Amino acid sequence: MIYSLKIFSVISVLFFVELFNPKVEHYTYKFQITGTKQLQVGEDLTYEVSYLFLKLGVVRTVVKSKKIFDGITYYDAVAYIDSYPGIPFVNLHQIYETMLLPDYFSKYFHGIVKYDNYSSYTNYYFNYKKSEIKIIKGRVFPPQIWTDSTTTANTEYQDGLSILFYTRMNTGKDTSVNLPCFVNEKKVYTHINFYKNVVPISIDAVNYKISSVKIDGTTNFISIFGLTGHFEGWFSNDDAAIPLLAKMKVIIGNVTLELKKWNRKGWIPPEYAKN
Repeated sequence: MIYSLKIFSVISVLFFVELFNPKVEHYTYKFQITGTKQLQVGEDLTYEVSYLFLKLGVVRTVVKSKKIFDGITYYDAVAYIDSYPGIPFVNLHQIYETMLLPDYFSKYFHGIVKYDNYSSYTNYYFNYKKSEIKIIKGRVFPPQIWTDSTTTANTEYQDGLSILFYTRMNTGKDTSVNLPCFVNEKKVYTHINFYKNVVPISIDAVNYKISSVKIDGTTNFISIFGLTGHFEGWFSNDDAAIPLLAKMKVIIGNVTLELKKWNRKGWIPPEYAKN
């Protein structure tokens, strides 16, 4: 059962208010998003994480707010990761927040990991105009700073949560990208393949097949918890691009995230119609 903690921790790394109002600098964005897809403030999605027949916990994502500075639009989003009570060796509670640039790369990242006796935090401040990333890590209470450092940023980066929203906004295309990511203070890449073909997908929360488009990909780094690098996901084939189902390979097999509840104004899962 110790594997349950490891698997759920892998999921929390990949996924998954006011974010201290970091200073906005003028910048020309390199990765442009085209199309009609857009996020909706107040969107609230809940996923169940499972391994085989074992239900490990839930991941909940929320689009919290939308800001406009100097004519540039930013979104704030958060992911809550919680294991179910009563699972042996699993007591996982984490929160990740991101501020998204217009091209859905990261402006700011904030993570909290709750332990039995204390909580730790990680903050990344991406200043692309100055080509630097500010890193602050420490204990929430009693307050203590463990790390206060700066590294270079020679491109825009995804954090562990922003990459989900970048992927959503680019679904339904026939293309591939290598996305630079800043995760655990390391500069790494994630390769994602997007597909245009419309395919049916089934989830327990909907009693018909949903019209969806697929993505898959790999990372060029290996998680200490055994993530092998391969993942695949299915998103609703509409402007909302809601993540419906995700599968990830870890050292002992495949884990699944499946949409269980949603709150997005006007959204109904699109029904698949075979031509």
